[in-house]
Amino acid sequence: MSPLFLRGSGDKMQSLFQNSLSLHFSPLLSGAALYGLIIAALLIVVLCAWQQRRIPLLRLLIFAAFTLVLLNPSVREEKREALRNVALVIVDQSASQNIGERTAQTQKALTYLKTAIEPLDSVELRTSEGPENGEFATSTPLYSLMKKKLEDVPPALRAGVIFITDGQIHDLPAALDNLEDFGPVHTLLTGERDEKDRRIEITEAPAFGIVGEKISVKYTVQDHGAITDNSARVTLKMAGQPEEIFIVPTGEEQTITLPIDHAGQNIFELSTQALDGELTLINNRAAIELQGIRDRLRVLLVSGRPHAGGRTWRDLLTSDPGVDLVHFTILRDPEKVDSTPSSEMSLIAFPFRELFEVKLYEFDLIVFDRYTLNRVLPDEYFANIVKFVQDGGAFLESSGPEYAGRMSLYDSPLKPILPGVPTGEIITKSFVPTITAIGQSHPVTQGLSAPDQAAGVPAWGPWLRQIAVRAVDSDVVMKGYNNAPLLMLRRVGKGRVAQIASDQIWLWSRGYQAGGPHAELLRRTLHWSMKEPALDERALRIAVNNRTLTIERPAYQKTSPDVEMITPGGVSSNIVLDTIDDHTLRAIVQAEQNGIYEFRTKDDQQSRFAIVGDIDTAEFRDVLSSDKIMRPLAKKTGGAVIRLSDQERPTIKLSHNPRNSGGSDAITLRNNKNYQITGAQEKPLLPFWLGAFLLTALITACWWFEGKKNA
Repeated sequence: MSPLFLRGSGDKMQSLFQNSLSLHFSPLLSGAALYGLIIAALLIVVLCAWQQRRIPLLRLLIFAAFTLVLLNPSVREEKREALRNVALVIVDQSASQNIGERTAQTQKALTYLKTAIEPLDSVELRTSEGPENGEFATSTPLYSLMKKKLEDVPPALRAGVIFITDGQIHDLPAALDNLEDFGPVHTLLTGERDEKDRRIEITEAPAFGIVGEKISVKYTVQDHGAITDNSARVTLKMAGQPEEIFIVPTGEEQTITLPIDHAGQNIFELSTQALDGELTLINNRAAIELQGIRDRLRVLLVSGRPHAGGRTWRDLLTSDPGVDLVHFTILRDPEKVDSTPSSEMSLIAFPFRELFEVKLYEFDLIVFDRYTLNRVLPDEYFANIVKFVQDGGAFLESSGPEYAGRMSLYDSPLKPILPGVPTGEIITKSFVPTITAIGQSHPVTQGLSAPDQAAGVPAWGPWLRQIAVRAVDSDVVMKGYNNAPLLMLRRVGKGRVAQIASDQIWLWSRGYQAGGPHAELLRRTLHWSMKEPALDERALRIAVNNRTLTIERPAYQKTSPDVEMITPGGVSSNIVLDTIDDHTLRAIVQAEQNGIYEFRTKDDQQSRFAIVGDIDTAEFRDVLSSDKIMRPLAKKTGGAVIRLSDQERPTIKLSHNPRNSGGSDAITLRNNKNYQITGAQEKPLLPFWLGAFLLTALITACWWFEGKKNA
């Protein structure tokens, strides 16, 4: 007798606690003796029948009773409890499930399944969400999740599995073997029919590039779904550069060249325009992250005359193995009266045309050290330097007494880019350089040891001469005598200019009265001039740690704390950076999804990109809702694939054989009809005393009947 019964399709299956009766035999004798007695008794009956030429009914009845007594029959009564079948519902929580109405469809379907299945006494409903990292997962491994969640359930108690997903599961094995053990595997498909999506994919990109050179990157625009437009508009974004737009055919690999502007991280973004009715814009953007490596910095150092500070500059630049230095010192002015014949002089003519016209743009930095207008360099070449700076080059001027005289470099065509206007005064008094208020937050001077004013003892040695200047449109990060500008930094066009209004830094290099951080100061100044990102006082820096985005800017006095953040989905929001200390503005944001985040400053329109997670993942390579993957699994196990947009509330059925009673529009769970025995007892059907009495009565009756008949 079955311990379960079903009142109807979809009705509540009730668990019964019933007694099951069965007949058992416990023979009084061993097998050989028992069979021997039964055969002997049977032979006697047969012999009597042969002698009397008729069937001896009473003796046959005695034989049957005798056999029954020897077999010792008993009735076994079992108490059985039906075992519940386990049905597993796996809910897809991957990022693609956030597209459109899929999340709402999923919640409605899950609620319906709980309402329809949980009341069934014969079914235990389990639910599980996957993948483990939710929408931050790079793929959707739900098949392995199914196996893991059913490990503790014997195959005989598995009622089936129901997936609520868009159909994009990435770990289904190629060979669908032994799947029947899971019961029928059904899929409730989220999403809509006739969806379409476009994505851009980087197919080939190097990881490194040489600063100043260009690298090639290959990409493809892929269309999914019913899309008739076979061309796409692709936009290239580069930090600090105008956007570039290309019209390319879809499905064909394209190549672009990208410039490596600076050392360190260079991030570019490729994006394609949205289609009408497109599923998502997350995969319409692709990031290209390249590490810029400086091959060798080329520096041109021109010393106007030999002096003690010239060795400081030369030693600093030649000590760096990454610097190629070209150094010229002007030893003989054109006006200088010297009767020595040119053929007997070892000096070479200054190659001004080659340096300042032919090969000017091969240099990264030009340094003029105590240069004076001595008619060695014509004005047209000074104009070339101005254009070199405006186009992105770097220029540094170290002033000597010449800068304050009538042959000052300020009176050349360099005037528009020089940050210091000479007043004509030469200060020849001892002073200790100090960092200004701006300099305390500027990366060039931030953190340098300053004079120990509290103790009254300078931590740095003094300088003995300074050129009095008036700073113009520049940042004064160090000051000298009577707070006069000493180190000035200025941005000109795309380039940068630095000026030191003294030629006395060599005193620090010689350790004069404790010296000072000459090497670090000059190194920072030179690298700031050459746009080192770490020394940019306005730089917007984005650090990514898992899902945490840290946004920082130096607390520079001209820096705006407002930053615009654009999420991978195109949503814009304003982020206000908090003042952490005197030198740093910072905000911390938790990323809500994988993809490319763009940040733009409000004051100078800097643009930076940050990549959260791996955006070129299986999760976004195909986001269309499809039964292509799940259909073979359903066919193999007798399950169904039902699109929720067509049928929100599919019929729930219970059947011992789902493969034969299911259907394409119903969720059929397997009723295994298994039970466990909770108790049992046996009662003898024919007690010994009753068997003895029955045999005695039958034998007596047979003796009396046969005796009477023979008489």
